[in-house]
Amino acid sequence: MMVAVLCLLTVFGPISMDLYLPVLPALTDDLGASTSAAQLTVTACLLGLAAGQVVAGPLSDRFGRRRPLLVGVTAYVAASVLCAVSPTIEALVAARLVQGLAGAVGIVIAQAAGRDLYSGARLLRYYGRLTVLAGLAAIVGPVIGGQLAKLTDWRGAFVFLAVVGVAILGVSAGVLRETLPPQRRRTGGLADSGRVFRRLLTDKVFLGAVLLSGFVNAALFAYLSGATFVLQGIYGLSPQGYSLAFGLNSLGFATFGFLAARTSARWSVRGTLATGLVMVVAGASGVLVTAVVNLPLAAIVVSLLTMVSGVAVTTPPATSLALENHPDVAGSASSLLGLARFAFGGLAAPLVGLAGAGSAVPLGIVVLTAALLSLTGYALLRRSTPVARKQEPERRLECPVSS
Repeated sequence: MMVAVLCLLTVFGPISMDLYLPVLPALTDDLGASTSAAQLTVTACLLGLAAGQVVAGPLSDRFGRRRPLLVGVTAYVAASVLCAVSPTIEALVAARLVQGLAGAVGIVIAQAAGRDLYSGARLLRYYGRLTVLAGLAAIVGPVIGGQLAKLTDWRGAFVFLAVVGVAILGVSAGVLRETLPPQRRRTGGLADSGRVFRRLLTDKVFLGAVLLSGFVNAALFAYLSGATFVLQGIYGLSPQGYSLAFGLNSLGFATFGFLAARTSARWSVRGTLATGLVMVVAGASGVLVTAVVNLPLAAIVVSLLTMVSGVAVTTPPATSLALENHPDVAGSASSLLGLARFAFGGLAAPLVGLAGAGSAVPLGIVVLTAALLSLTGYALLRRSTPVARKQEPERRLECPVSS
């Protein structure tokens, strides 16, 4: 049950992003906003998810995982309500920023708590589970959003997110125990956090994994931001049709994330990374070619499926490489990894709307550029010498602290 609750925390990112995407065009019309302004609601949430992790990670290393989590989930519920009652696009953007800041706590603690409890192959399998659940949440999110579009407006979607937050808060308060004993916590303040961040960023393995993960997620979030306008605006899909196409891609994400965890543990971590990067570059290239040549719907769906599945393949091994050698600062390491993923994504997301809703070319350019830049992270990993690890037995799920 403990593992299930930790995995459940990963839904904050995909559910916050995906559930309201089918109603994003309606939101744009209702608030009288431009396409780029509406996409800022996506960017604001992404940037909040990024910045919030930088704060939540070090705090969880200092105060433990449980208390910061409960505070963060409570704030998420309040921010979701603010989103639902926002009278203007500017107010909604601000509320989405707060929603992202609060939701970041659950994401970073899910990763850090996993490092508290696991190592070795079990750690890879745990991150594989997180990837699968994130993919499943991404499937369920737009499907629910498409059905909600039949019953309510975009404000109702945010009310639903508040209800989800209340449910997660109740389950977390009742089940989640502390995974970081007091004797393993950091006691320093900002100066200590600065030293930890410098230590992490001078580790080439960590930095390479962060850059790789950040750029492939820039491609992923550009897709999240632009796909609704491309599939509905250009290819004429209904909100329900869009949710089904989106669900197919998310199913690929979940399936390949599961397979990646297995192949990383049994075959090669870096080999699995290379396979994922090939898929990302191939899929992104297909998106751009499809946009330029105006190929049919099947071509764009297959290209996006390949790219998104490739991102999933890179996620478990990249996360494991980033956190494996830093068990004493798992929260801080997880926060920098999350910062790269969501900040890069937040910067890429609005770029796909610069040419308006009538062209998919900007989406193709953004995802291919991000895919190619991700190769720099892999190159750094290839040039680095693996850090000598302390001999640490593979750990099972044990929660000796009950506070």
